[in-house]
Amino acid sequence: MATDPLLMQKQAEKQEVKGYFETTGFDRWNRIYSESDDVNKVQRNIRIGHQKTVDEVLAWIQESGELREVSFCDAGCGVGSLSLPLASLGAGSINASDISEAMASEADRRAREAGLDMSKLHFKASDLESLQGSFHTVCCLDVFIHYPQQPAEEMVRHLCSLTEERLIVSFAPYTPLLALLKSIGQLFPGPSKTTRAYTLKEPGIVKAAEACGFRLVRRSLNKAPFYFSRLIEFRKG
Repeated sequence: MATDPLLMQKQAEKQEVKGYFETTGFDRWNRIYSESDDVNKVQRNIRIGHQKTVDEVLAWIQESGELREVSFCDAGCGVGSLSLPLASLGAGSINASDISEAMASEADRRAREAGLDMSKLHFKASDLESLQGSFHTVCCLDVFIHYPQQPAEEMVRHLCSLTEERLIVSFAPYTPLLALLKSIGQLFPGPSKTTRAYTLKEPGIVKAAEACGFRLVRRSLNKAPFYFSRLIEFRKG
């Protein structure tokens, strides 16, 4: 029986990412997404850049007034950088997941330590492809770094299928300059990361969402040294 080489590649890359974030990657990124001083210059700047992205998403959500009665999906939640503040602000419900069980468990631990209402906040281990359900707002921040262009566009379409009203995604945008930086190992998340890091062409991401009946309503670019993230909000209809 013939096997699709592209499918085999995708499965191999998924296992590589999962294995990384279950072992050395978990320790590294747990420190980056914390207040630990045990980080190098690159990692500290990634922390700053990622926080800019999270803060802007929170500002967009609060500005919309769609929070307290709204269901959220935090796809690729990491250690809860978005989910925890959303819960603190009073989000209606949050279903958060990460490909790494270690990451999801750490997010759950941080939420309980912070005294958040766990009846409205749920963490689980799952890859993006396996996510199911229906949510008012789906967020997927800085996860597409693990997806080449075509699979990333497929994932946008999948996330659209879970979204009732609003989809917010961020990714490292392709530009000739960033392609050069990536080639010399200086692009987010920096030379300390061992899995592949992809930059994506924005028109393809936008067209994938538009094909599912979503329109781009706003966009921004957050950056810090060693970190570049295009943030886009789509709305249905």
